[in-house]
Amino acid sequence: MYAILSQVYQVISVAISVYSIALVIYILMSWVPASRDTSIGRFLEKIAEPYLGFFRKFIPPLGMIDISPIVALIALRLISGGILALFKMILKFTYS
Repeated sequence: MYAILSQVYQVISVAISVYSIALVIYILMSWVPASRDTSIGRFLEKIAEPYLGFFRKFIPPLGMIDISPIVALIALRLISGGILALFKMILKFTYS
């Protein structure tokens, strides 16, 4: 059972890292608007916009600068850190 929980932890950790990288790439693609019209750009838009759109509803742009992606990345990092720490505690508590 420990091996299964450990693998689930690894999968969650990798998935969060991959999603964070996808968000950063999508954010950087905003500097080159034509890049969002590519198939990769459309794919990243489908997976990134629902998450980023949530933050854009509450955080208005400061002039021409949209800081909501920065807040979204920080929130993702904090939430993932909390989830992974909780998962580590469960693993440690269950099998110690």
